[in-house]
Amino acid sequence: MNILEYALEEKYSGEGYSVICGTDEAGRGPLAGPVFAAAVILPHGLLIEGLNDSKKISEKKRELLFNIIRSEAVSYGIASASVEEIDEFNILNAAQIAMRRAVSLLNPTPDLVLVDGNVARDFTQKAVTVVKGDSISPSIAAASILAKVSRDRICLEMDEKYPEYQFAKHKGYPTRLHMDLVRKLGPCPCHRKSFLKFLDK
Repeated sequence: MNILEYALEEKYSGEGYSVICGTDEAGRGPLAGPVFAAAVILPHGLLIEGLNDSKKISEKKRELLFNIIRSEAVSYGIASASVEEIDEFNILNAAQIAMRRAVSLLNPTPDLVLVDGNVARDFTQKAVTVVKGDSISPSIAAASILAKVSRDRICLEMDEKYPEYQFAKHKGYPTRLHMDLVRKLGPCPCHRKSFLKFLDK
């Protein structure tokens, strides 16, 4: 049974932090749609079977875990940064904006944020980066699932609005199908203009 341990959370609890959250984003790579982020505070020691990096589990399992996490979490926040913000501030900064927004929705307010990856900018509380955190920390893994499922659901809405781009199939990622459709049809309002350099080639 694959269950992530709370070693990282326990380490920082031992240093005196009382409310620890994990945050992660989903959707940095796609050509279209907002970038999503989530932040989660889990009850200390809560074991959720199958909790792991959202990219390592099936869509069906993610949907199941999405509901479990939302019902079991002490608090969670889900937020996004728009296509316009991605084009204006770049995708890395937009992802940071989305993560800060997600953290700001938490109640109680965390005194430590575990941030997936190697960049943590402008958080109002202490933030610690954790490379591959979604495979190490249950809090970050839970956030990765909430962010991924939320973004995938937006892609289904995009698909209903612009069916000719087949967003339900590729979720906005730069697959050959998606890139060929953009070349053929041109971009729609959901596309990130700064990500369409391939059209210049």
